[in-house]
Amino acid sequence: MLNLHSYYSLRYGTLSIDQLVTGLTARGYDTAVLTDINNSTGSLIFIKACQEAGINGLAGVEFRNGDELLFIGIARNEAGFRELNELLTESNKSAKPLPVLAPEFNHVSVIYPYGKVLHRPLRDYEYIGIRHMHVNKIRMLTDSQREKYVIWQPVTFTTAAEQKLHTQLRAIDHNILISQLKAEHAADNFEVFPSKTQLLEKFKDFPLVINNTETLLSNCRFNFKFDEHRNKMTFTGNRYDDKQLLSKYAMDGLQRRYRASDKLAKERVLKELDIIDNLNFSSYFLITDDICRYARSKDFHYVGRGSGANSIVAYCLGITDVCPIELDLYFERFLNPKRKSPPDFDVDFSWQDRDEIYDYIFHRYQSGHTALMGAMSTFRSRSIIRELGKIYGLPKSDIDRLVHDPGNMLNKNEITNMILSVYDQMADFPNQRTIHASGVIISEQPLTCYSALDYPPKGLPTVQYDMHLAEDIGFEKFDILSQRGIGHIKDCKDIVRQNQGKVVDTSNPRRFFKDPKIADQLRSANTIGCFYIESPAMRQLISKLKCDDYLTLVAASSIIRPGVASSGMMKAYIERHHDPSKVQYLHPVMEQQLKETYGVMVYQEDVMKVGHHFGGLDLADADVLRRMMSGKSRSKKHMEEIHDKFFEHCKSIGHPDDIAKEVWRQMESFAGYSFNKAHSASFAVESYQSLFLKTYYPLEFMVSVLNNYGGFYQRKVYVNEAKKAGGNLCLPCINKSIFNTCIYGTDIYLGFDCLLNLEGKLAVLIQQERLRNGDYSGLENFVLRTGARFGNADCASPVGCIPFYGNRQKGIALGSAYIDERCKTRQG
Repeated sequence: MLNLHSYYSLRYGTLSIDQLVTGLTARGYDTAVLTDINNSTGSLIFIKACQEAGINGLAGVEFRNGDELLFIGIARNEAGFRELNELLTESNKSAKPLPVLAPEFNHVSVIYPYGKVLHRPLRDYEYIGIRHMHVNKIRMLTDSQREKYVIWQPVTFTTAAEQKLHTQLRAIDHNILISQLKAEHAADNFEVFPSKTQLLEKFKDFPLVINNTETLLSNCRFNFKFDEHRNKMTFTGNRYDDKQLLSKYAMDGLQRRYRASDKLAKERVLKELDIIDNLNFSSYFLITDDICRYARSKDFHYVGRGSGANSIVAYCLGITDVCPIELDLYFERFLNPKRKSPPDFDVDFSWQDRDEIYDYIFHRYQSGHTALMGAMSTFRSRSIIRELGKIYGLPKSDIDRLVHDPGNMLNKNEITNMILSVYDQMADFPNQRTIHASGVIISEQPLTCYSALDYPPKGLPTVQYDMHLAEDIGFEKFDILSQRGIGHIKDCKDIVRQNQGKVVDTSNPRRFFKDPKIADQLRSANTIGCFYIESPAMRQLISKLKCDDYLTLVAASSIIRPGVASSGMMKAYIERHHDPSKVQYLHPVMEQQLKETYGVMVYQEDVMKVGHHFGGLDLADADVLRRMMSGKSRSKKHMEEIHDKFFEHCKSIGHPDDIAKEVWRQMESFAGYSFNKAHSASFAVESYQSLFLKTYYPLEFMVSVLNNYGGFYQRKVYVNEAKKAGGNLCLPCINKSIFNTCIYGTDIYLGFDCLLNLEGKLAVLIQQERLRNGDYSGLENFVLRTGARFGNADCASPVGCIPFYGNRQKGIALGSAYIDERCKTRQG
């Protein structure tokens, strides 16, 4: 089978990879090629599924310019797959159409559609694909002329319903009414999925064509190994030097983080280094460390979090600020010899700094070996109804009613019934490729060995597959995230230096955990502006817990999650925290495993413990359960299997049925929401850093919050918080303000970015002109120097126009009086 389309042929194919492979098995095929249109997203997924099904799966690409089919490329081996990906990558990078005829290939077979005019002889690796409806047109050819003909049977759908879905997808893709769809826009009725017997029957009078096809396929092999590591193998150039360098860095950090006599810490560092080297992860640690060292050299604040914070080596390197010994975090949660899925480090940077970090990574490591992780945007809920409504010509009001009030009687008609009937077919259907929120891949081999690269508007190369396939083929991604909370910390330190002349250090945050002023601030829930602890719910939880220490805040960072709250475990934790004597463990196993958290499953690790020790799940299933709860795997079937194993074990060893159900309920409530303990600890560290700044530098801290455009609340809340802290809040002023909010002593001037409809260019110009030539002396001086003009709300304001609402002349007069008066008093 030469020309299979999966639903990764976006807005064209209708069949998932599983449906294709199941169909191939049921229809008697032993070899097949996935040839999605202008992408190789599903190729390795298809190869893996075929290997598991005992089919010779091959990779290919169907090359098109718009709706015009150019040719089909079939990789004869892994090198051919790379050639196909490089052709697509070059086209994506240059934003140029694909070549009409195939370029020179060394490991690719090319098939042109029957009837295509080539204007040159076919090369050795080029063929003509012929479909059964055209087969009579070659009946008069001699065998020597037929040697270049092969069977061409595109597969896009299997049923009439799927064909209808295909036409709907094509109309969506072209953004036209379905009635406007032309024949060239969509597949014809014959792109169905015949059995191998049916297909050969159609070509029985042309045995040479059958033989040509079989020969072409028999010369193709794709022996991809899914159990190999694909990341950059070494940092220094060889494994031995990597091991020595990582050991040097770790031992240096050990001296910095711990006392020289701390034998426990040293033993754990040595143990981790041994595991890291045995699993060939030294380069992964060194690359992450390299990124963090660059960030420190640029004075970028960052937070290493996630399961990587379980590592004392990461703590010693400075990747994280969480001490795993203090929190009894075990390294095996991050990396162990039995772990099947690769781990990754999560490192958060300020939203203003992340692009520079990306720039460093992409210049530091080899071009073509570094890319952003891809992701797949799917058709979901409202988008399905809206897209289908548009192609059937429904007015917006009807679509809105169908979305927001599906039970309305006005929705009962043929079109809306049809739209709703297609809903389930399109749910979670791939719609377009996009970019993962934070993942970066650094590969040993060129990334085109695994997929083509996209070049989205951000301009950085992006692989065409998502994190799940990356994990399957052996990549450990680097998560380079951004958040505004880190911007608060970084900017606050700069503002304190400018306003007070003090250098503030937020490194080594453990010293903040014992600070009585910070403890009072935390206990009083005076935390507005502080990362993760400023929401009303979190402040209420802090008050209820009377939280004033690090370990309690770590727990609070986890139990605030919706799953814990909805299950009633948050309430139970609060009660037991204040009176541990009230703890009533469901079972002795629960007491043994959950004593630290008063019998409440606070962390993902707690769920794994209970699933293993109470429910008899092996560690593999317990890890799957943990991954489901972290949102990384959502297999409903697998969850059902684990559910059955859990209750069968409970029944076999005599656990009461009601207790088993309650334990499962508590575990299940975590799905999609729980944190691992190291993650909660990382967030708590950042919260303490923010809280330190808010406690000792409240005005500068609130200015930094405003300049990072807030957090949980609207801007006015942070303005009011600055007033409460003793700040003298001033309106934007042409002789004092800058683009962002600024502070002079205790006077806080709101920035030009606060002014509605003031163009950014003019806001910057006002500041630059003032710095070059001094303060503005009046309105005329201001207008002459900036080119600003005043308009009203009804006019089409030109560039450099400051809007005054109402009468235009009155606005100019008011503006003149305002600026003149402010300038006289030297306050604006």
